[in-house]
Parts: sequence; C-alpha cells; structure tokens
Amino acid sequence: MKVTEKCDVYSFGVVTLEVMMGKHPGELLSSLPLLTAAEGKDLLLKDALDQRLLPPTGQLAEEVVFIIKIGLACTKADPELRPAMRFVAQELSARTQGYLPEPLGAIKISKLINFTK
Repeated sequence: MKVTEKCDVYSFGVVTLEVMMGKHPGELLSSLPLLTAAEGKDLLLKDALDQRLLPPTGQLAEEVVFIIKIGLACTKADPELRPAMRFVAQELSARTQGYLPEPLGAIKISKLINFTK
C-alpha cells in the first residue's frame, strides 16, 4: 500500500464519522457497497447517528447532514474519488451547503454518498 494524502483524507473521514456516530464506523463503511447496490437495504441517517444524543433539528440537522456527507466522501473505497484535504477544509470553512432536502428522519445514507457542491 502506498501512503498518500488520500490516506490522511480517509482517516479524517473515519474520525468524522466516528464523532457523529458515537462509535467506529467500520460496519457502516463495509456495508456502503451493499447500500448503493440494493434497493430496500438502505439505512436511515438518524439510525446511524449517536443514539445517546437527541436527534438534531433545524440548522444543527443541516450541519450534521453536511458533516456526514464530508465524512462519507473522505472514506470512498477508491482513493482517487476522495476529495483533497484542501477541498474538505474549504468546504468546512465555507459550509456552502445548507438545506435539508427532506426531514432528517427520512434521509437515507445512500443519498449522502455522492457528495457534490
């Protein structure tokens, strides 16, 4: 394995998801190919979040969705598809995305996998 910046990006994504989930995201990350390939096997975002905390609402819910999108983008299996850390830092600083396409309780993980500006 060649160590590159993309390894650091992956590690950042793992830590990001771990903070949001309250546990290591290994099981989620290993199931992502199944979530994108199979209909009906999707996981709701609210079920992946740390269950010890109250579900976020309003602007906090928007920020949670945004952070999860970043974490998922950073942990893509193909290193070439991961964003550069500079891009991640700029997105986090600018926080350009700010709306929820649907209520937090209805958002599926598979809809967050393809992070776009």
